[in-house]
Amino acid sequence: MNAVPATVAGWDCHAHLFGPYDRFPLAPERSYTPPEAVASQYLALLARLGLSNGVLVHPSAYGEDHSLLLHALAAHSGLRGVVVVQPGSRLALAGLHGQGVRGARFSHRSGAGTNFAGSASFDDLRALAPALADAGLHAELWTDCQALPGIAAELKALPVPVVIDHMGGFDVEAGVDAPGFRVLLDLLASGRVWVKLCAYRNLLDAPGWQAGRPFQQKMIEANPERLVWGSDWPHLRVAPSPDAASLLAMFKDWAGSDELAERVLVANPGMLYR
Repeated sequence: MNAVPATVAGWDCHAHLFGPYDRFPLAPERSYTPPEAVASQYLALLARLGLSNGVLVHPSAYGEDHSLLLHALAAHSGLRGVVVVQPGSRLALAGLHGQGVRGARFSHRSGAGTNFAGSASFDDLRALAPALADAGLHAELWTDCQALPGIAAELKALPVPVVIDHMGGFDVEAGVDAPGFRVLLDLLASGRVWVKLCAYRNLLDAPGWQAGRPFQQKMIEANPERLVWGSDWPHLRVAPSPDAASLLAMFKDWAGSDELAERVLVANPGMLYR
């Protein structure tokens, strides 16, 4: 039998919860209907990974209903949250920090057209940035390296830190010298932007996941103090679903040293989410 890793003060900085649906039903208007992925399952995953803390990102399938996220944060002191808000949202930003919320998520992706149901746009971020700063929250952005050049200057000027999801949606075929990826590295080097090291969604069409290694290494070279790691559990709409333990092991292998891995898993998220 494989031993469970010893738990450390490490962080998984990107996960979602769904259900139980008899208590926390999904929004009637949504773009997908996932299977349940409940808090007890996620806490068991953290234990299996040997991590003590997790960051729950509010899924668009719940629309404006943040009751599941806020309930999980109230029940588990090792969890933090990221909400989704738009101007005029019924969720007040003031006071969220005290409930364990640390950020608000927005979307700005190339080729995506209008944002899907339950998401917030870059225009929403522009409008809400001062209020986020007043509430002590950062901005989280789901974007990609094609869209980043058009908004990079604005990201640097925002009054809040920005955390970019999924390693900026890098393009394996374009390579590490692609203009958009160079923009991402410049943002990272500026210290105003953080990046979540969660490579696998960018590698689904690659011949092998090792193609992601040079992208992570370039980010480490740009600014190792602004990197965190996320499992992306429960791996929505990816089949077959990857094993989070394998994703964590892949990150550690690519990190190249225990010291760097500990910085990304412990010190960096401890500063961003505590």
